[in-house]
Amino acid sequence: MKKQQKAIILWNNNLQAAYYHIGLKCDNEFAGAKPGQFVMLGTSKQNSPLLRRPFSIYEINNDDGKTSLEILYRVVGSGTRQLAGLQPGDSLSLLGPLGKGFSFAPDLKDIFLVAGGIGIAPLHFLAKFLKKNEINLNKSILFLGGRSSRDLINYDVFRTLGMGLKISTDDGTRGTKGLVSELLEQRLKINTPQIIYSCGPEPMLAAVAKIAGQYKVNCQISLETLMACGMGACLGCAFKTGNNNSSYPHICIDGPVFNTKDINLDFL
Repeated sequence: MKKQQKAIILWNNNLQAAYYHIGLKCDNEFAGAKPGQFVMLGTSKQNSPLLRRPFSIYEINNDDGKTSLEILYRVVGSGTRQLAGLQPGDSLSLLGPLGKGFSFAPDLKDIFLVAGGIGIAPLHFLAKFLKKNEINLNKSILFLGGRSSRDLINYDVFRTLGMGLKISTDDGTRGTKGLVSELLEQRLKINTPQIIYSCGPEPMLAAVAKIAGQYKVNCQISLETLMACGMGACLGCAFKTGNNNSSYPHICIDGPVFNTKDINLDFL
């Protein structure tokens, strides 16, 4: 059930470079949020930016009946610059949880997660959720890519969940030099998982989707885009699937998670 409320900032920490980790006190309805869902945050009391902005849910905590929401974000514009300047005790306009998240079978035994930069956020929520639901992740792997080591954040937690880790950077400052999709394909030549989950820049998602299709692996991707409302009213995030000339799903309400076999990869 989506809910609009005023959320109080618990912390707002700079992780490295332009990346931040914020915690928000929120109503208990958020305890039922699912991995892959997102929230809309209003970051300003002024007229700019006028609209809320979408952020993937990084983690939900529900301790002693008190719920808190965690988000990872990167400073890229005026809205996120204002967000980075807020302090504990300040409040935000919060709408969510929104959208459709990842789906999974109860008998999962091995999965591949493929993340690019800030795309690690919903995959972190997914991995923690699967572990909580007694899915053994010891045969699963996180493939993480970034432009440089400065774009790789909060990945050690996946090791604590029992997952393997493969890292690449465009400039070779950490892990293998090259694209994370190349690491994925190298591994798929050795073994294929039951499913691939991915989030990151569109070129990366397009590459992951294509590779998954070539190796006949089920694949779900979380699309990132600007949204004006987050509820399907503004039509700003509608796109043509390619499977039906009259089908224009909205990323905000029909996604942000889609099975790659259901969408037109030329859109990415």
